[in-house]
Amino acid sequence: MSVQERLKTLFDGQGVTYTVLEHAHADTSQSVALARGTPLHWGGKALVFKLGKTKQFALFVVNAHRQVQSKRIRQHLGLSRLRFATKEELLRLTTLTPGCVPPFGAPIFDLPLYVDAHLVQQETIAFSMGSHTTSVTLSVKEYLDVAQPTGIFEFSEEAL
Repeated sequence: MSVQERLKTLFDGQGVTYTVLEHAHADTSQSVALARGTPLHWGGKALVFKLGKTKQFALFVVNAHRQVQSKRIRQHLGLSRLRFATKEELLRLTTLTPGCVPPFGAPIFDLPLYVDAHLVQQETIAFSMGSHTTSVTLSVKEYLDVAQPTGIFEFSEEAL
């Protein structure tokens, strides 16, 4: 089953109200927001990081108009090191390429999920459904209910 089919099954099984948006190919936060006709701040950017010297990875979600502060993540999780997953690691962990990973841990991906505290303060989230041409919008409340993040803390700042 594709990532998109797994997401739809999860949403439908939980009674989530969502809207699927088909749009032109886009691979940056700005171009995706423009293609789907949604505000940039609605975007939920999913980033996979390798945690320290371990073999563990985790998925972090931040508003598309903000940038991750790795120092805050390292401090919060007690890590000495943190790095982005390589394209190869991302493909192995999610079967997806950069820019189309939806912001989910289990049951979609076998990864801990951390959500930036700024994201939970908005009403709507929009994100990729595993493709550069298909996105979804839903309420942040329903997203959090179904995604069940491992943790929520502040790890971003306004992008310059």
